[in-house]
Amino acid sequence: MKSSMLSGKTALVTGSTSGIGLGMARSLAQEGANIVFNGFGDAQHIEKLRTELAHEFGVQTAYHNADMSKPAEIEAMMQFASDKFGGVDVLVNNAGIQHVAAIEDFPVEKWDAIIAINLTSAFHTARLALPGMKQKNWGRIINLASVHGLVGSAQKSAYVAAKHGLVGFTKVTALETAGTGVTCNAICPGWVLTPLVQKQVDDRAARDGIGNEEAKKALLSEKQPSGEFVTPEELGALAVFLCSPAGNQVRGVAWNMDGGWAAQ
Repeated sequence: MKSSMLSGKTALVTGSTSGIGLGMARSLAQEGANIVFNGFGDAQHIEKLRTELAHEFGVQTAYHNADMSKPAEIEAMMQFASDKFGGVDVLVNNAGIQHVAAIEDFPVEKWDAIIAINLTSAFHTARLALPGMKQKNWGRIINLASVHGLVGSAQKSAYVAAKHGLVGFTKVTALETAGTGVTCNAICPGWVLTPLVQKQVDDRAARDGIGNEEAKKALLSEKQPSGEFVTPEELGALAVFLCSPAGNQVRGVAWNMDGGWAAQ
């Protein structure tokens, strides 16, 4: 059932062609928001996603293929959203990549790419969205950090550094907008069964010679006490709450939804 809480508003969700980003886009569209998709993937599949979501929720949708590691392409995407919908009211910085290696073995180009996409892109989208949000005196910036924005894990130096940085950037953005109707918060998921995490499950299954379901249980048992994956739908519902009037004074928060991971 479609709600109208965000009717007339536009949400841009980076990395929204699959996984958490797609869950966010669906949840915001269900509340009546127009959606600007962004991400990589098969063009026909993306067009099908875009048109199906528009039809299902009676909203307008668009897609921009900006590479989130390239500032000029990010600027083009934000201008595209402005030209098509008059600006961005809800900005969800979700795009992210991962690489796992010890620090001394970590490829420099992988470090640079992870920092660019997982952290620096959020600066570029926010700096371009904020003037319009401040002018309207309403806006929501939601940064998808990670439980790795709160705690560390071995072999993930670039990802952990980027996500900790994103939590810090969230706090500064919240302070700079504290006297306005614009809020900024971070959501910090634990394990979510996205394509990114499925790859880690597949790698573990291959490495240990076990089945996929057994590999999932092994992955969860190490960090996530609930023994269950967080779902994109649950994360989308949290984003909707942050966009609601009840979220007006939720500012600068790093909200973990992690099955108890960070409570240990």
